[in-house]
Amino acid sequence: MASYVPPTLNNSLKTVEWMWQSNPNPFSKSERATWSHYSDLKNLIIEEAFQDKQPQAQLDDYFIDFKGNLQISNTDDHNQRPIKRVARKREDKHLREARFMDLPVSSGRSFGGQYGWVSPFVIEVRRDLKLEPDDLPSKKPNMIPMLVEKAACGIIEEGQSIGEKCEAEKLAKMLREKKNAGIEEVWKCCAYLYTLESFLYKTLNVAMRLVGGNEQEKVWRSKVRTLGPFCLLLWDDPFNTKLTTKKTLYRGATLTDEQIDAYTKMAEDDEAFGSFQAYTSCSRNRDKAEEFGNTLFIMEVLMAFIADLSSLSEYSAEEEELVTPGVCFRVKSVKFDRKKNKYLIHLQLRQRYSRKWKSLL
Repeated sequence: MASYVPPTLNNSLKTVEWMWQSNPNPFSKSERATWSHYSDLKNLIIEEAFQDKQPQAQLDDYFIDFKGNLQISNTDDHNQRPIKRVARKREDKHLREARFMDLPVSSGRSFGGQYGWVSPFVIEVRRDLKLEPDDLPSKKPNMIPMLVEKAACGIIEEGQSIGEKCEAEKLAKMLREKKNAGIEEVWKCCAYLYTLESFLYKTLNVAMRLVGGNEQEKVWRSKVRTLGPFCLLLWDDPFNTKLTTKKTLYRGATLTDEQIDAYTKMAEDDEAFGSFQAYTSCSRNRDKAEEFGNTLFIMEVLMAFIADLSSLSEYSAEEEELVTPGVCFRVKSVKFDRKKNKYLIHLQLRQRYSRKWKSLL
């Protein structure tokens, strides 16, 4: 895959970071100053306004006053916090915990069933868009502008609903810039946006992990219209046309005793399998994945669609690879490593398992 130059102010996320003072009383001379990071999208919005020599950068709940180096509430002028611009080279020494540490499948239900090659969420997206089986942007380029526009509008709608309108508009603008660039550039842009720290990947995956649970069906179906077009663009990877084989990936998690017992029971049943219904971020780096939680998932990829996002990501040192929705797994073993005080759950991934898991359909 060719390297991707993201549409982001000469890659400013790698060289510039905006921070705000987050301790309770930021103007106290006796209180120790604590500085927190803005999200990736807020960093981009602030830096763009700064580079354009604007007096302010407008965000949803506050604005940035560059002259005074202050973050000021939109509703209370007295609610202020110091900010600073830090020039630095980003060094990703650790994985982002929220991205790489949770259950790879929904914990509120069983491990899902066998859905074959395509996730039910993706199937419903295609139905909602009234697409024929072969109607994919990689096969019909004339679809791309329509899908990009629907994806951009859906992202904005979702962002507005959770008070992240400014971030959503920035995401939509970056995507729309690639509307007429062809499927390869559009997909790389979608993958790049997915790697950013924002509400987008979180909201999409929370919804997709609910697939298979009847009690939450209305919730995930409500996201098909808004987040479905972006999901479809990310799913239709023009670079990833062959199944990945013979690769091992890692993901940390904090599991309850009941959840560990459930995986143990799956390991005892050769015909038991589950499936990943959401996009699942994993790392090639075991040491980094082991930093989090009481459990390490060791994912042996036998044959599945996996997307390597490391060359597209602002966090290249995370060595992120993405397990695509619909991939099935079998639990090979569950062991407790006393030296590391951590459970090791070994999964075997195939794009699809039959009832007799050893045969690939």
